[in-house]
Amino acid sequence: MRTLIRNGNVVSGSGVERKDILIDGERILKIADAIGEGADQVIDADGKYVFPGFIDAHTHLGLHVGGTVTSDNWATGTAAALAGGTTMVIDFGTQYHGETLKEGLANWHAMATADGPCSADYSFHMSISEWNDSVRDEVDDMIAEGISTFKIYMTYPAMMLGDGEIYEVLKKLKEAGSFTGCHCENAGVIDALIAEQKAAGNLGPAAHPASRPPEMEAEAVHRLLAIAKEADSPVMVVHTTNELALNEIKAARAAGQEVYCETCPQYLFLDKSMYEKPGFEGARYVCAPPLRTKHDQEVLWEAIRTGVVDTVMTDHCDFNLAQRDLGREDFTKIPGGLPGIETRVNLIFSEGVGKGRISPECACRVMAENPARLYGLYPRKGVLAEGSDADIVIIDPEREMTVSSADWVTNCDNTPYEGMRLKGTVEKVFLRGTLAVDDGRLIHRGLGRFVRRALPDYKHTEFED
Repeated sequence: MRTLIRNGNVVSGSGVERKDILIDGERILKIADAIGEGADQVIDADGKYVFPGFIDAHTHLGLHVGGTVTSDNWATGTAAALAGGTTMVIDFGTQYHGETLKEGLANWHAMATADGPCSADYSFHMSISEWNDSVRDEVDDMIAEGISTFKIYMTYPAMMLGDGEIYEVLKKLKEAGSFTGCHCENAGVIDALIAEQKAAGNLGPAAHPASRPPEMEAEAVHRLLAIAKEADSPVMVVHTTNELALNEIKAARAAGQEVYCETCPQYLFLDKSMYEKPGFEGARYVCAPPLRTKHDQEVLWEAIRTGVVDTVMTDHCDFNLAQRDLGREDFTKIPGGLPGIETRVNLIFSEGVGKGRISPECACRVMAENPARLYGLYPRKGVLAEGSDADIVIIDPEREMTVSSADWVTNCDNTPYEGMRLKGTVEKVFLRGTLAVDDGRLIHRGLGRFVRRALPDYKHTEFED
């Protein structure tokens, strides 16, 4: 089947051009100023933006956390992603203690198909929670399986690695041509701060940000980058939340290091005042690292605009309100994480592009092109080019919607953006040439496939403000 998208403002990471796009089957066959060839269906995108399918490379679907499991499994989570313009997700597969990387990968492959077919294309990073000679030898096996990037933690007892282990992981990944993302917080000081909060009788949601201050994120970023410099290895700082942490990344780059930086919508639109809401309302916003200040939001927007931030991913990790109640008497037992897989693209376009904070090509870079290059998907994905997968998102800058958990696809009964009125939202989504979202409604599920990824091919670049 052939589909012709005519007269669209076709967006790349370097500009916007009025073009036609001809889809043949699952691939883009031709892009030109005007295409006169016949097609089975013709879509007029005049006045609209045509983006490559967006990639979310930071999700947690079907994840077991603190005695419960995220409300989105792989079937619902990938459907929500597609409904929101995300055509590919890269989730964090995990090697738990006592497991090999191969066993961890097998578990995530099984999880991804257990609840029915996925609706978006997908892959995994491998989270390394235990490091030894056998695991070191498995790194190359993972890359051969198309799992070309990894994740480590500097916090959470079940997951964290010591500094020496981090150094060895980074050395091995540099040798293999790969890199790892890292959750940066100072676990020891955070534990001490948690104990202080509890001793003072502070057990509600407001104790969460008090026990995980920005300084402890920035310290861990500094330490990670010092280790990465010694290992001569690139590294990704995931979910960067604040100016102090960002300054550590800037300083390392100024000294010649290759450092990648990710942030998330919650750190652009929400702030720590949410934790002060009456009663237990603040529990809805518990995530780690926590929400920061409005000043940090503006700093992050500027960093996105100038290319200091490489990607805007979601850290999608959602829980229903009843699940949040697990921590009603102890804030450390509130399952942490926020839904975002369905709202990211609409939020960033409406509040970012629509309000002049960033350009359309910047939105393309941080949500499509950069993640495709970073995670070994380019040029199959992340770009509109002849021969690429026909993953295409059409955004109508005049289309309006109100964010509501009552009528979204995400399998969660709450959203931190409830009631937000957005202008400039997703109208149509094609996944490998099939129209899966029309007029903002998901009309086709179950098309997702596992995608084997190549090694990263990316160089950090910044731009004039």
